[in-house]
Amino acid sequence: MSDAAAPHSGLVVAGHGRHFLVETPDGRRLICHPRGKKSQAVVGDRVLWQASQDEGTIEKIEERRNLFYRQDEIRTKSFAANLDQVLILIAAEPEFSESQLSRALIAAEAERITPLIALNKSDLKEPFERTWSRLAPYRRMGYNVLPLALKPRALAGSSQPPAQAATSTLLDHLKGKTTLVLGPSGAGKSTLINLLVPGAAALTGEISQALSSGKHTTTSTTWYWVDEARTTALIDSPGFQEFGLHHIDAMHLAAFMPDLKPLVANCKFYNCTHLHEPGCGVIAAVKSTASPDGVSERRYKIYSDLFAELSQSKY
Repeated sequence: MSDAAAPHSGLVVAGHGRHFLVETPDGRRLICHPRGKKSQAVVGDRVLWQASQDEGTIEKIEERRNLFYRQDEIRTKSFAANLDQVLILIAAEPEFSESQLSRALIAAEAERITPLIALNKSDLKEPFERTWSRLAPYRRMGYNVLPLALKPRALAGSSQPPAQAATSTLLDHLKGKTTLVLGPSGAGKSTLINLLVPGAAALTGEISQALSSGKHTTTSTTWYWVDEARTTALIDSPGFQEFGLHHIDAMHLAAFMPDLKPLVANCKFYNCTHLHEPGCGVIAAVKSTASPDGVSERRYKIYSDLFAELSQSKY
């Protein structure tokens, strides 16, 4: 039987337009193109591909465990598939957007992907303490929030490997998992990737050139192996600045917010919007923020603003 006759299994590790870089189980990488006009594969997809000269054709995308994506009024942006967790990296400075953080957490909850929050620049004492305090509601919700002080390799100043010196606790959370890394500009995402994946910048350049996308831009999503055994993976993806949630029904929104979800059972009406109804368990909790079950006014405003946005998108 010829090599071209049987489909092979592979992992999508990068993509640009209709060009995908697929990695074989033995670590070889080749460019593949989707069969047909639609290019629906995303980084993290397991695919079956067929050899064609020095490239390949994607014949089938295997069933996904999950797909992390955002959707605005115009288009859908898929980040990656088959994730174990999403790492949202923010920093003490510049000040992060709590709305954007909440949107990313809601998108992860909707796909049942474990979120992990990391707060960088713990070496900036006052800004860090202020920001750590802002994150108190998220720790109460049960989210892991890790402090970090990431430094570029040249500035790490440690006899230990810089990745271990700066991120040993984080590495424990990443080990053996596939993690999508999200973060706004200035949070330290590139520093983190370069610490954990030596040569990441050069690798990204090679991938970009292979896919004929010219110089690397922030529009591409890339898979990196952290360890030689290829058991721990990081996926670097842009797109944190705008995070639409138009794929989520406004009436289901509270179910994806862990501080609101348990309070819904206390509502008098089954179709409560938690905005104005009498006997609403959520509104009652907002009014009693001193209690352990209280909801912060900031979080409630994020909910009400999102509810309005998602309600308008349906009409």
